[in-house]
Amino acid sequence: MAKRVFLIVLDSLGIGFAPDAGAFGDTGANTLRRISGSPNFKIDNMIKLGLGSIDGIDYIERVDQPLAARARMREVSRGKDTTVGHFEIAGIISKNPLPTYPDGFPKRIIDAFTAAVGRGALCNAPYSGTDVIRDFGDEHIRTGKLIVYTSADSVFQIAAHEEVVPPEELYRYCRAARRILTGEDGVGRVIARPFIGKSGEFVRTANRRDFSLKPPKGSVLDALKEAGRDVIAVGKITDIFAGEGITETLLTHSNAEGMQICSELCDRDFHGLCFVNLVDFDSKYGHRQDIDGYASALSEFDSWLGGFLPRLGEDDALMITADHGCDPGDSSTDHTREYVPLLIYGKGISPVNLGTRMGFTEVGLTAADLLGVKASCEIGESLMKRIVK
Repeated sequence: MAKRVFLIVLDSLGIGFAPDAGAFGDTGANTLRRISGSPNFKIDNMIKLGLGSIDGIDYIERVDQPLAARARMREVSRGKDTTVGHFEIAGIISKNPLPTYPDGFPKRIIDAFTAAVGRGALCNAPYSGTDVIRDFGDEHIRTGKLIVYTSADSVFQIAAHEEVVPPEELYRYCRAARRILTGEDGVGRVIARPFIGKSGEFVRTANRRDFSLKPPKGSVLDALKEAGRDVIAVGKITDIFAGEGITETLLTHSNAEGMQICSELCDRDFHGLCFVNLVDFDSKYGHRQDIDGYASALSEFDSWLGGFLPRLGEDDALMITADHGCDPGDSSTDHTREYVPLLIYGKGISPVNLGTRMGFTEVGLTAADLLGVKASCEIGESLMKRIVK
């Protein structure tokens, strides 16, 4: 039994393409393998925990006596994005894929959106986030129209220059879009994408916000909250779950800020779950096809981890996992359908190899069980009895 569980999601750190990756166009994808070839790759602490001893990983060092329980997790939901991955971690399986718009959004959606916000729309097509502000930024500044675009994921993204549309105003537009995009058009996320700069030098800022669908039913987070446990959301966790099941929100603008907050929470007396998302791996490096940047970011996390592990108390548990892949060296900038790692560390945790597990749900179910709260899901089970000494 634990008093505190720190659950850290390394956003997009896949560890090899899943058996059904072909259906998603992702055969051969392997985010971790890809970045392991970078000269910037150095993850001594994760290797000591046992990352190299997880099923299917034969490309990084394997230690004889890993410090953590470990598993390879296979997703069962029909998707490969942040919303679906995190929902499944929290015990909600998405049986049907969220809607995508490879030809842009239909006129009825764009008309409803522009009428609601009082501004026109530019682009309305799948686009790279950096390319879209390069190609439409000048027209946006000249006309005041919003840059609306999507990707292979289920997203409705709105880009705007902060001097034309201040972030808080952009967030209001996103909330308007979120109210429109329901039912069959219920995209996973509406995303605010503010940028700054001048023509030819536009850059996105850290003021991104995600406005997700509400979970279709109660999750592990709700079960923890109802049982009186703390559920502290760090990073975009609150956005992903639309605030459901959360008792405290601590927003961040970077991995570094997320890790700093996690360290500060380690000094706080609370009883429950600290749920952290570190998004830079995905947004800054995976989608941007930056192998060396991704490797550096993981190395920075690993360095931080080396200082965090000794600070964990007798009744603390640390869980490290991911929500999908985003291979930065494949032929696309999209997410990839991959297995994800699970490392569970604590003074009361036995460092056993749990093999390959079906369903990210077992992450959340185990976290709840460690905190003395029983939760259930149609697929998966708590691993607590197999890992507690």
